[in-house]
Amino acid sequence: MRPLSIAACLALTLPFTALAAKPAATTAATASGDARKGQQLTYTCQGCHGITGYKNAYPSYNVPRIGGQSQQYLVNALTEYKKGARKHPTMQAQSESFSDHDIADIAAFLSTLKQK
Repeated sequence: MRPLSIAACLALTLPFTALAAKPAATTAATASGDARKGQQLTYTCQGCHGITGYKNAYPSYNVPRIGGQSQQYLVNALTEYKKGARKHPTMQAQSESFSDHDIADIAAFLSTLKQK
């Protein structure tokens, strides 16, 4: 696994062990991405998105919690950050470190989480 450039990514609402009990066939069937690889790629995301009520310092706004969000939404959002269509310095830098396959894997994992 390659290191990520910034310790911020997406919102998670369950521990990363949530997929451990699921059989591989169920996980692979959820989408074109590999949820187990996505789980590994999102290890730094808790730093911002896993903290209830966390706000960015600049500009000040709440960091969204997106665990359980639709897979297509997650792919679209990360791709838009990567291409610069969505503006947020941290998310743009983070998403630029991901390949399209990485983004699919991340979306496959995060879409399996349940929101609290």
